[in-house]
Amino acid sequence: MIVIDEHDKGDFKEGTYIALGSFDGLHKGHMTLINKVVDEAMADGLNSAVYTFKNHPLTVAKPELAPKLLMDNKQKIHLLKAKGVDATIFISFTMEYMQTEAEDFIMSLINDYNAKGFVVGFNYKYGYQNKGNVDTLKEMAERVGFKLFIMDAALKNDDIISSTRIRNLILKGELKEANELLFEPFMLRGTIIGGKKLGRKLGFPTANMSYDTTYVLPKTGVYYTNIMVGDTLYKSITSVGYNPTVDGKALSIETYILDFDEEIYGEEVKLYFVTYMRDEEKYETLDALVEQLKKDEEYAKNQVLSTLL
Repeated sequence: MIVIDEHDKGDFKEGTYIALGSFDGLHKGHMTLINKVVDEAMADGLNSAVYTFKNHPLTVAKPELAPKLLMDNKQKIHLLKAKGVDATIFISFTMEYMQTEAEDFIMSLINDYNAKGFVVGFNYKYGYQNKGNVDTLKEMAERVGFKLFIMDAALKNDDIISSTRIRNLILKGELKEANELLFEPFMLRGTIIGGKKLGRKLGFPTANMSYDTTYVLPKTGVYYTNIMVGDTLYKSITSVGYNPTVDGKALSIETYILDFDEEIYGEEVKLYFVTYMRDEEKYETLDALVEQLKKDEEYAKNQVLSTLL
């Protein structure tokens, strides 16, 4: 898969079918668009492409309403490649870009990427002040002469699968349900940093991970997680919280990695949140905390590693 942006139009002599959308965190609702664009492009001997943004449009249009993000662009690229997409077009959403008229936007895609057709969701809007919608796109498809595929809403338990729905589930700690709507378990990427090293003294050394506050964080609590260190995935237990037993003040994300004994300070890791285990609690003694940690470890040992793309 190739990745291009506004500075590189690529080379699409055969033509492309392009899936359009903000794709704020790839989920199974997006799967219908992605599968459709790949299948149709393959059937017609064209390139499949996904057109999306490096930054969330609301960070420019209405910064005060910009949501916390579900995944970073590196993860989006990884998942789109795994789904068989030929090209990902990542565009910077700017004030100038925002003022592009709806028809001019579609014509630019036809001219820049040799687009022969588009795949969109049922509620897709585009162009300045969202003046473009599926009805204007249908009219333009007839007049200009390109294929158009409009996908119905994807449902789970009679509710539309959306980034907002998934974000709210994560904020409530309902990771099992959130993960059923994602391609892979919810993931945070960060660097291992130094901590108080209290876990080491208790026999449960933890890796303290940096985090970016522009991304959604699960509610405080203890989670069964999987952590990718290098190219290896390990079972792990992660605490998101304030370490009340030792009067912690700042929110931290600390992970105990099972069957692991390496120094990884400064390394980038990927932390996958699989299921919520329990609330964060304040224990009267460190011995009581250790007893609970032993129970957590036994629980984690009996879980399975996630299947990743």
